Amino acid sequence: MKEKILVTGAFGLVGTDLVIELKKKYGQDNIITLSHNTLSPGFEGIVENGDVRDPQGLDKTIKKYGISQVYHLAGLLSVGSEKDPNLAWDVNLGGLKNVLDVAVAHKLKVFWPSSIAAFGSTTPKNMTPQHTILESTTMYGVNKVSGELLCRYYNLRYGLDVRSLRYPGLTGYKAPPGNGTTEYSVHIFYGAIQEKHYTCFLSEDTVLPMMYIDDAIKGTMDLMEASSDKLSVRTSYNFAAISFAPLDIVNEIKKLIPEFTCDFLPDQRQKIADSWPKTIDDSVARNDWGWKPEYDLEKMTKVMLEKLKEKLGKNAEVI
Repeated sequence: MKEKILVTGAFGLVGTDLVIELKKKYGQDNIITLSHNTLSPGFEGIVENGDVRDPQGLDKTIKKYGISQVYHLAGLLSVGSEKDPNLAWDVNLGGLKNVLDVAVAHKLKVFWPSSIAAFGSTTPKNMTPQHTILESTTMYGVNKVSGELLCRYYNLRYGLDVRSLRYPGLTGYKAPPGNGTTEYSVHIFYGAIQEKHYTCFLSEDTVLPMMYIDDAIKGTMDLMEASSDKLSVRTSYNFAAISFAPLDIVNEIKKLIPEFTCDFLPDQRQKIADSWPKTIDDSVARNDWGWKPEYDLEKMTKVMLEKLKEKLGKNAEVI
C-alpha cells in the first residue's frame, strides 16, 4: 500500500528539507503539508490550512487523504517558547497530544522530534547517555521531556507506533533561519557571504552537539523505515553527528573566505546553551537501526557556503 504522509510544521528548518525528500521517495501527490499561516514561496504540492491545536481539523484532514503516517514537526522553538510559555505549552504539548490521539484512532505511524533541550544543567555534559537525567530549565525543554514521556505512554497504553529523535542543533540552507539557540550556525553563513562579518549571540567557546540537515533528514527517514521490533527506545533516541563551538565554524569559514570576521556578543540564549550537553552518546541508535552520519564540520561548511551562495546569487569567492 502506498503511504500517505501528513507533515505538520512543513515549512520550518526540518520540514522544508524533509518534504523534498519525502516527495522524492513517495511522490508529490502522497505528501500532504499542514500549514498555519506559513508557506514557502514557489512551493509545489498539497497544502492544507490547519492548526495542530484543532483536533477536529486534524481528524478531518487525515480522513480526507487517507493518511497512514504523520511527521509532526509543528512547534515553537526555544526562544519563542520562553517569550510565550503558555502558547508553547498549547502548541508543543497540546498539539502533540492531539496528533497522538488521532493517530490512535486511525492506527497511524508517527514521528515527533525531541531535542537536546530535554537535557538540563544536571545532565552529564560529555557523552550524554541515552538514559540520563532530564531536568530541563526551559519551557521548550520541559515540553520535550513531557512529550517524550507522552509518546512512550501512548506506545505502552495503546500500542501506537510513535518514534522520536533528540535533534541536536541543525544547520541547513533551504529554509530561512529562525531565532533558536543553535541557529547561529545558519546565520553565520549568511553573514559570511553577504557582509563578510557576523556577530554571534553565543560565546566563542560554547560547544554544542550539531548536525547538518541532510544527516538529520536521512536519520529521520531511516528511523521511520526501521523494523518496529528493532526499536528499544520509545521516548526519544539520542542522535548525534558533530560537536563544535562558534569559533570552530569561524575558522572553517575563514579557510574559504579569508577576509571573514566574527565577534561574539552573548545574549539571553547563552544561558540556554550553557544548560545543554557538549557531546552525545548515540550508540543505541547506531546499534538499533544503523544510524551513521555523513557530514563533519569541514564538509558541512563547504556545502553550506556553496549552496547558500548559489541561493543568494552572490559572487563570493568560495572554493
